[in-house]
Amino acid sequence: MEKRLEMHGGILGGLVPLLVLIGGLIWLSVAERGGTKPFWACAWLAIAVGLFFARNKEEYCKSIMRGIGDKTGIVIITAWLFAGVFGTLMVAGGLVDGLLWMGMTTGAKGAAFTLIVFFAAMLFSLGTGTSTGTCIALTPVLYPAGHFLGADPSMLGLAILSGAAFGDNLAPISDTTIVSAYTQGATMKDVVRSRFPLSMSAAAIAGVVFLIFGGGGELHPLPEIQARMDATGAIMLIALVVVVAAALSGRHIIESLIYGNVAAGIIGVVTGRFSPATLFSIPPKRGVSTGLIENGINGVVGAIIFAVLILAVTSVLVESGIMKRILTLAETAFVRTVRQAELFIIGITILASIPISANAPAELLVGPSLVRPLGEKFDLAPARRANLMDCAVCTIFFTLPWHIVVAAWYAALITAADAYGISAPSISSALYNPYSWALLGVLLFSAATGWNRKFGGNEGLVGETA
Repeated sequence: MEKRLEMHGGILGGLVPLLVLIGGLIWLSVAERGGTKPFWACAWLAIAVGLFFARNKEEYCKSIMRGIGDKTGIVIITAWLFAGVFGTLMVAGGLVDGLLWMGMTTGAKGAAFTLIVFFAAMLFSLGTGTSTGTCIALTPVLYPAGHFLGADPSMLGLAILSGAAFGDNLAPISDTTIVSAYTQGATMKDVVRSRFPLSMSAAAIAGVVFLIFGGGGELHPLPEIQARMDATGAIMLIALVVVVAAALSGRHIIESLIYGNVAAGIIGVVTGRFSPATLFSIPPKRGVSTGLIENGINGVVGAIIFAVLILAVTSVLVESGIMKRILTLAETAFVRTVRQAELFIIGITILASIPISANAPAELLVGPSLVRPLGEKFDLAPARRANLMDCAVCTIFFTLPWHIVVAAWYAALITAADAYGISAPSISSALYNPYSWALLGVLLFSAATGWNRKFGGNEGLVGETA
């Protein structure tokens, strides 16, 4: 994109919107008040303050609108709308109770049950695309169950957090997967197929860790947890298969999600988990939800608005030449080979994700303006760039206590422990998240050796993201 904006103060003036944005995000995140809705004000302030540093105020406003109307953003927002409904339908369809049934009927105890909890969390997060939702939904049932079956409390809790990170990393309906794919101009088919070896390698390593260290607790009689088991809930996984199969067959992600939504709706009605009126009906009074479809959309509104504002701020950074300066500095200082380029992409993405308590916005900040042009310079395939970025935001991010998902995970642990009179690990246990550290190791190995690296596919993609 050509430089259009002139800012008072030159490079420093152009950095003002970014500094205001990051400053606000760090402040809220460290205060443990972060979230997509609280972040709205930070982005709004960044845009408003930036106006007073623009030499041409009208052109600044046009830049903001170009960012909001960005083609990449439109695809991401549309995908989130359908992904949000899909996740809501999966939960309403009894997926939690189905996974509990799968885990409890195996007869596993101790470390074996911890491994099953990890697998269940992987499936739930794959099916719903939400790491935070995975922790909130599964912890109240799987944590107490594992505790009574002799699992180590810390490893049991980490099994849920690790499974949540896995789905956030790989699920085609995950916000990070959608953002990473479409900011790099990659198809969902290529992204999921090429990311699978990376994610599964990390999951295998984490699985071994859980199998070795996940036991050692004491066995106790199970309380009323067993009453929640329901095999019909596991049938909802068919809807996940529909989405993944459609995406891998080359269908557009929106088309794949619509098929998945329809499948989830039909399965939920057939199994009796909800009625057609639960999906959509005229509410008894104004202000009451019309059903699961509205609830699903409402659940992603915060993320959508924040994404739009992030794209507006990013547009100013790009058009004022700030991102080009950073990229040029990186290329001049230490990025001269494809290996160095990949390590830079990993590092800058992780760095962006550390202060922000939501990881998809971190991808939006660096994906279009830094990762894509650098990757294209070294002819890295769009899916490879997307994978480097997405895997990177699912590493350190899932270990830091001020991030939304970790805070939600620990709050759910404490609530579940109090409800059943059992112990809960310290929040510092998140720092040992096996999947996140295994994924970081796999990612660095891939960049260092070239394993899973792909080139080409950039012809005709410049400026195209759908």
